[in-house]
Amino acid sequence: MKKSLLTLLVAGVVAAGLSTGAYADGESLRLVNGKIEVDAALKEAAAKYEEETGVHVEIESMGGGVNIQDELKKQYQGTGMPDIFVCGSDADFGNWDGLLADMSDCAWAADTDAGYVGTDGLVGFPYTTEAIGLAYNADILEKAGVDPASITGPESMRAAFETIDAQKEDLGLTAVIGWCCEAQNLYWSTGSHSFANYIDAGLDRDDTTYSDLLADGGQIDHDRFLHYAEMIALFNEYADTDSGFLTSGTYDQQILGFASGKYAFVTQGSWIGATMTTDDAAQYEEAGNFKVGMIPYAFEEGIDTILTNSPSWWAVFQNDNTDAAKAFLDWLATDEGQEILVMKGGFISPFKSCSFVAEDPFAETISEYTAAGKTSSWHWLKNKSGLDQNATGQLYLDYALGSIPDAEGFTQAMTSVIADYYAS
Repeated sequence: MKKSLLTLLVAGVVAAGLSTGAYADGESLRLVNGKIEVDAALKEAAAKYEEETGVHVEIESMGGGVNIQDELKKQYQGTGMPDIFVCGSDADFGNWDGLLADMSDCAWAADTDAGYVGTDGLVGFPYTTEAIGLAYNADILEKAGVDPASITGPESMRAAFETIDAQKEDLGLTAVIGWCCEAQNLYWSTGSHSFANYIDAGLDRDDTTYSDLLADGGQIDHDRFLHYAEMIALFNEYADTDSGFLTSGTYDQQILGFASGKYAFVTQGSWIGATMTTDDAAQYEEAGNFKVGMIPYAFEEGIDTILTNSPSWWAVFQNDNTDAAKAFLDWLATDEGQEILVMKGGFISPFKSCSFVAEDPFAETISEYTAAGKTSSWHWLKNKSGLDQNATGQLYLDYALGSIPDAEGFTQAMTSVIADYYAS
């Protein structure tokens, strides 16, 4: 937040006596949630907590296109802030610099790698997990005789693709991989989520080597990116090219194709599980409700992590209820809280000790990677705003179309375009 706005807001709070409205008695809390679809589960958890502790937690779910940060700023200047509220990005947390509670002393902090660390410390409670990995149809791989655990680098990945491709007709596949480089609507899939693997795959969660290079004038590590570019060439080679899907397909077509058993792999994250079991449920059932999994984007030998993160976090506002708010979040991370959030809300737990697994198709594999400590972070969230839409996304399409001829050309183009974008 700019200092002028922060000063204005602080003045408003002082004038209001740091009021939290009707909730300043220390026995009641307010939580602003940004996922309307889990409202019922959160209210069930709040009711259970009140039953055990006597502390009432009022759940306020905002959805339907509401700009939650704008609403929070209005509350800050008017009726008072909620005790716990959602933040989904660096910018969201930046709105509240100096005003959030550090939760590094909470019991849950040592049980997860997905908390949000900002200028005020550990200020974001991760309530669920999403993952970016190379998703696969386990039934197809088994029929093809491919062990996903054997795919540990570029040579074994190519061997697996070749093996599956040779059996494509017998397996009922349209293509080995559902990979789409359409640039107008799917730039985020290529230019952020795929590109994210160049930044983080195989690294410790706190390793910001390649993110830091980007921040320093948009620099690219040539050798690492070249290896990544060679993997993208493999995807282009074994994607659905006959129908034009590779260069002009849609997100819905990509997920439907995978749910229908037409692709052995698909380049989307764990969020597609919800679509497979709702919008595409009939096709998924017809395909046998096959088991899914994820492998790392192993463009270099030994890369053994998938990229996981909470899509957003709950922050605690510093006020008279801070300790009570932190205690409630601590409770949500225990077995009692996790059972409700996971089994009723469908959350994929970010906590290593959690034994509950949601019914989402990807929940089991994400839980296994998390428990094993084989996850990397999402530092692509720190990329310069609009990088995917205005720079990188188009290059993936050019590469797929052949106007960029090879991995070295893709690497050189990406290096030049990103540097120019960061300089602009």
